[in-house]
Amino acid sequence: MTLPLFRAGDDPGPSFSDLLRRATGPVAPLPAGAQVPTPHGTTIVAVRYAEGVVMAGDRRATEGYSIAHRAIEKVFPADRHSGVSIAGAAGPAVEMVRLFQTELEHYEKVEGVTLSLEGKANKLSQMVRSNLPMAMEGLAVVPIFAGFDLARGAGRIFKYDLTGGRYEEGDFHATGSGGRDARTTIKLGWREALDQAAAIELCIEALYEAADEDSATGGPDVVRGIYPTVATITVDGFERVADDEVAERFGVLIRRKTAGGEQL
Repeated sequence: MTLPLFRAGDDPGPSFSDLLRRATGPVAPLPAGAQVPTPHGTTIVAVRYAEGVVMAGDRRATEGYSIAHRAIEKVFPADRHSGVSIAGAAGPAVEMVRLFQTELEHYEKVEGVTLSLEGKANKLSQMVRSNLPMAMEGLAVVPIFAGFDLARGAGRIFKYDLTGGRYEEGDFHATGSGGRDARTTIKLGWREALDQAAAIELCIEALYEAADEDSATGGPDVVRGIYPTVATITVDGFERVADDEVAERFGVLIRRKTAGGEQL
């Protein structure tokens, strides 16, 4: 494969997205008023704790009132010290994550250094904004970006709107169809200097309560062995919590609620 050549004033630099646009041209928009049946991801959460950030997402994708997929992934590593979770149109969202991962890797190879966490958040903001025409046709993508800021020595969380607006959340955030119920649960349980175990348990409880109120959010599926994805991001990097541990924590939560007299 021959690499494309550019004039000095037209060089896309370290941006992989600009390189793609220059090499292949813009993507054709959907016809006006087009309605494309598309699976949608639902609820994602992020919680800051003393040593970093926990990110989590349920596994259900819906298409209207039907379950389109029971085990979709919504939490991904962006690079070693950051992660991105997705809600909205599943296909464009997963594609955006892959392009974002490639963008960060391309920048590091060209420049010889990694982007700052702020720079990564800004880059994702540009990608969300570029999806606005698709969002207006019903293919919206609403991510959460989080990571461990090596310069500050702390975890940070960023949320976005459909126009690419980027806003930093100090302690936690949740979005998607069950986001409101998940945020309420986290708000009631969050406190300063949570340890990792408590932060994971809080995310799990938030997704459980969201699934209890929102039909589009998938709860723990004991029969099929499907549980929400949970990951931690610390100074040591992005690490997914093992499914066995997530299942065990859900079991503890269900036993606690049963013992408390709650109807499951």
